[in-house]
Amino acid sequence: MTAIAVTIAGSDSGGGAGIQADLKTFSALGVYGASVIAALTAQNTKGVSGIHDAPPEFVTAQIDAVFSDLKVDAVKLGMLSNAAVIAAVADGLRRYKQTNVVLDPVMVATSGDKLLKSDAVDNLRKLLIPMALVITPNLPEAAALLDTGIAADEAAMRQQGERLLALGSKAVLIKGGHADGAESVDLLIEPGAVTRLASPRFDTKNTHGTGCTLSSAIAAGIANGLTLADAVQTAKSYVTTAIAASDRLSIGSGHGPVHHFLPLVVSAFERREQGDD
Repeated sequence: MTAIAVTIAGSDSGGGAGIQADLKTFSALGVYGASVIAALTAQNTKGVSGIHDAPPEFVTAQIDAVFSDLKVDAVKLGMLSNAAVIAAVADGLRRYKQTNVVLDPVMVATSGDKLLKSDAVDNLRKLLIPMALVITPNLPEAAALLDTGIAADEAAMRQQGERLLALGSKAVLIKGGHADGAESVDLLIEPGAVTRLASPRFDTKNTHGTGCTLSSAIAAGIANGLTLADAVQTAKSYVTTAIAASDRLSIGSGHGPVHHFLPLVVSAFERREQGDD
C-alpha cells in the first residue's frame, strides 16, 4: 500500500513553508501527499503581506473530499489562523477517526509576522491539542500556549513540555531552535520519558519553513510505519541536513527556504557517478 499523509495548513505563495513545504517533504520522504488548504497567504522570503482565511465550510468540504476517498496514514496540522477553522478541522478529524495527528501550532512566521489570531489560541488548546499524537511548538509558541515566559534553558524547556503534555497530547516535541548555543536541542517529552535530540547550529539565514518541514517529516515517518520516537529522530536528521544545505539555494532576498530535496539530488548525482543512469 502507498503511504499517504495529509497536510491541513496554510499556503505559502513563496513556496518555502506551509502546504508547499509539507508536500515537498512528503515527496522527499517517499510519502504521497494530499492537502486541505485552511488559509492563503501573500508571502515571500521577506515576510507576509496578507492572509485570506478559507471559509470553515470549505475547509470541511476539502476534508470530506480527501478523507472519504484516501486511506490516510497520518495528518499534519499547520497554520489554522482562526477559531472557526480550528473547530471545523477538529470536527473533521473526529468524524474520520484520525489518531496519527502531528500538530505544529504555527503562530508566527520566520519573518516575525503573526499568523494566529488571539481568539484562536483557546480553541487550539481545547480542541486540537487533546487530539494530537504529538505537538511540535518552538520556544515562543510553547510560551504563548502556556501564557508564560520563553524557556531560557533545557530545564525550563522540559518543565514547559510537561505542562503542555498535561493539556492532552500524547507527546510534546519542544524545539530549541530559537535558543542560543552551538547546538540546537529539541526535547521529546512523553509520559515518563524524555529524549534529548541535539544537532549543530548552522550560521545561515535560510531557515524559512523549518518548523513546517520538521512536523511534516514526522508525519511522513509515521505514515511509513515508524514509531513516534523513530519518526522524530528521522525527521530531526532530515531537517538538519536540509538546513545545512540551504545555502546551496539562492531563493529571494530574505529568509530563504531549506533544501527539501537534497537527499534526492545527492542520490541522483551518485547514480550518475556510478553510471547507473
